[in-house]
Amino acid sequence: MVDVLLYAFVLLLAIPVGTMVVSIVAAVFVPTRLLPLSTGPRPSLAVLVPAHDEALVIAATLDTIRPQLAAGDRVVVIADNCSDDTAAIARAAGAEVLERHDTLRRGKGYALDHGVRFLESHQPPEVVVFVDADCNVTPGTLDLLVRRCRYTGRPVQATYDMLLGTDNPTVPPISAFAWKLRAVICPLGMHHLGCATFLMGSGMALPWPLARDLPLASGQIVEDMQMTLDLARRGAPPVMCPQARVTSEFPVSRAGATSQRTRWEHGHLGMIVSQAPRLLSEISRGVGAGLLPLTLDLCVPPKALLVMLLLSSVLLSGLGAAIGASSGPFIVSLLLVGLFLGSVWLAWARFGRDIVPPSEAFRVAKYVFAKIPLYLRFLVRRQVEWVRSKRDAD
Repeated sequence: MVDVLLYAFVLLLAIPVGTMVVSIVAAVFVPTRLLPLSTGPRPSLAVLVPAHDEALVIAATLDTIRPQLAAGDRVVVIADNCSDDTAAIARAAGAEVLERHDTLRRGKGYALDHGVRFLESHQPPEVVVFVDADCNVTPGTLDLLVRRCRYTGRPVQATYDMLLGTDNPTVPPISAFAWKLRAVICPLGMHHLGCATFLMGSGMALPWPLARDLPLASGQIVEDMQMTLDLARRGAPPVMCPQARVTSEFPVSRAGATSQRTRWEHGHLGMIVSQAPRLLSEISRGVGAGLLPLTLDLCVPPKALLVMLLLSSVLLSGLGAAIGASSGPFIVSLLLVGLFLGSVWLAWARFGRDIVPPSEAFRVAKYVFAKIPLYLRFLVRRQVEWVRSKRDAD
């Protein structure tokens, strides 16, 4: 019985580790292809920018969007439950502004739905692009997203990178690299393999019919993940456009960084718990072609938690072997640890040298074990409501 339990544990761990290893290898060794785009006149677009108390950053974001708009394009800011000058600053920057006040229905999903419903009754565009209020949109990105969206008829995700900024004492470089693994490197590998990728919450382009029909109005704290699965179930799994790029910076305030990490990781774990069994059931019944890559990707937990699980598998299987159980689970556990470490090193060597200097390697254990309270809170007091991360000067 002990052998069965240990084998089950390590084989379950092999799924996320294998998915991560394959995606990293593909990101590193498979060259990025130039993607076919629609030609001719660019489809009309509207950029929706949800903003909750973003007076400090909204003008800079709009400054990166406005030069990329063509005649007839629009940028609409949804000032959602704001108590600052976000709306006035956005208007002064040339955006259309919707002011929404609803303290009972709070969250980004409700703001996005409000913007889509507005567009529905005011000359809907051919493509809708969602950009967070604290993001910089790299020149040329909107054109790439819109043309790729028209060509595929599917949602398109830009590369979404979070940067440390010049002086951020709150977020360790290892944490920034973990984000890059999750949000940039692994999605790039899935793209190189021809698989669908998850939407990332900003830098997302959707054909109007898909955006119009999405059930956005919810307080889901990882609305981008839910959107991805909803779209995939409708036969339109998102694709990545690596050449398009949006960037943001990690919060400098400790409270903001903690809130952001909690929202991301509790949201991700909640999606694994709630969606993975349903997705596996759908796949086994042959429903929803294309769901398998997304399911495998979803089941890769946050990297710190995956490290904890791998260490647990080594300790438990090693203890089992020491008291007479099969040594097979212990050998498999060591193999998984080796594959994990090798793939992380490969990703660091190709994409992470400018983020994490070699001297930071000794801080990995501190980074991993500092996450234990966050995961314990998931078990006893999971975050389920959207909470805005504090910005630098809030």
